Amino acid sequence: MNPDYDVRDPRFRDYLLGNCAVEKLYTGTLWAEGPVYFCDGDFLLWSDIPNNRILKWTAGAGVTEYRRPSDYSNGHTRDREGRLVSCEHGARRVTRTEWDGSVTVLAESYQGKRLNSPNDVVVKSDGTVWFTDPPYGILSDYEGYKADSEIGANYVYRLDPKACDLTVVADDFDKPNGLAFSPDEKTLYIADTGLSHDPEGPRHIRAFQVGDDNSLSGGEVFAVCDTGVFDGFRLDEDGNIWSSGGDGVHCFSPAGELLGKIRIPEKVSNVTFGGAKKNRLFITATTSLYAVYLNRRGVQWP
Repeated sequence: MNPDYDVRDPRFRDYLLGNCAVEKLYTGTLWAEGPVYFCDGDFLLWSDIPNNRILKWTAGAGVTEYRRPSDYSNGHTRDREGRLVSCEHGARRVTRTEWDGSVTVLAESYQGKRLNSPNDVVVKSDGTVWFTDPPYGILSDYEGYKADSEIGANYVYRLDPKACDLTVVADDFDKPNGLAFSPDEKTLYIADTGLSHDPEGPRHIRAFQVGDDNSLSGGEVFAVCDTGVFDGFRLDEDGNIWSSGGDGVHCFSPAGELLGKIRIPEKVSNVTFGGAKKNRLFITATTSLYAVYLNRRGVQWP
């Protein structure tokens, strides 16, 4: 078996292409994060948070700068019209980049108080925008601007852009981080990376049931990270979670079983599926961007 893979369950072998190794596509970031793939343009965007820029990798053309300054952007996704949706640590807001390049602010405050530093974001099929708001961007001047939290808590939010309604959907996290829906959107998975600033803090992913009214219930611990923390993650067409970890990418079955790992020589922050067939996993890891082809497709839009 390829040394890039750590097989913990025989089922994991079916997800791998044994002759496909992990490729390093770029290096030179301070903290790579927030990958999002544009299948219609065959390119990937991702954040280099401390360097206050968004980078663009294009198949066959390499890497260029997409945006600088980026307001210390972190997580990205696309909405149902294919527009870029971004979490900005510096401006403490969630924005949408329109097709003409202009930027629309989707959320920047809750009940009259500024958000902390929106971190990661997903868009549901009904157009609602779900994002986490830990304090990482205001804890220092490294990934944003040091400041006190005005809200005094770290929430998970749901935004209805049509109604301009921002709602707290989860309020019992230490440091909510990555999030993603199951393929049927009946489950929302959310990571808690409280271990980053507390040796006894959480380092797990929780699973919430999504109601017909978009309310959340449950919230049981789905999986605990055995190395580092779970940061960002995405799901494949079978409902398996491919998550960042301290030693690589961890793959979990829908039942929470660790199936295996993709070994990466740097601390992984986030992943996304992309490529023409959505079967290429792009991995942001500290200073570098990696990719590997898998025998599964991702489910994120588009």
